[in-house]
Amino acid sequence: MMRRLALILFAGLALVLVVATGLAIAGVWPWIDLPVMWDGVHVAQAGMLTQIGLTIFAVSLCFFLPTNARILQLENSHRQFSVGVDDITRAYHAAHHADRDGVFTLGDAFESTRDRLAHLRDHPDLGTLEPELLELAAKMSHISRDLAETYSTEKVERARSFLTQRQFEIAQFNDRLEQAKAIHGEFSTWINRLDLEENVARAQLERLLDEMERLLPELNQPAKPSKVTQLPMRVE
Repeated sequence: MMRRLALILFAGLALVLVVATGLAIAGVWPWIDLPVMWDGVHVAQAGMLTQIGLTIFAVSLCFFLPTNARILQLENSHRQFSVGVDDITRAYHAAHHADRDGVFTLGDAFESTRDRLAHLRDHPDLGTLEPELLELAAKMSHISRDLAETYSTEKVERARSFLTQRQFEIAQFNDRLEQAKAIHGEFSTWINRLDLEENVARAQLERLLDEMERLLPELNQPAKPSKVTQLPMRVE
């Protein structure tokens, strides 16, 4: 906006200089009077030369105004295009979200586009958009209806619930696995302690038997035959 205003002011100034110089040449207006001194000498017609030079300079710069105007036009077009793309994107998201919720019924391209266009026109946030933008967003939504059906809200929620359940089951499994690891560690320690106690008891028993063999060697000798004669039993 400021650049456009500056261009207008400069063009107006150039026009004023051209008119003033033309009228001065025609003798209608006087030339600019500038008392200029150069090396102590008064420069004659310094105002006229200055006015003519400024006029030529301003007219020369006016040749660049069309280029600046085209640049401004391109910037405005780009800005309008950006705004249009944002509006189309917003409208398409609204139509696609409604399509994922199952708002629109199946039909041919004309009916599908018409239903989407009617939905966008009734949308509270999109009613001020241009009809061409809404129609383009409706056509884009119709083209992507297969995608909306594949990733519908119901299917996405069902998949999300399934994944949540799987995550819960995995968490439960990990908890049980940790419990099993703890029980295994406890039993391993217990078994090792029992083996150690059993080995200690066996060693004590062997040492006790060795001491008994050393103290009582006759326990391991065979019994000697008896010399007592057994009398026959009397039979009555």
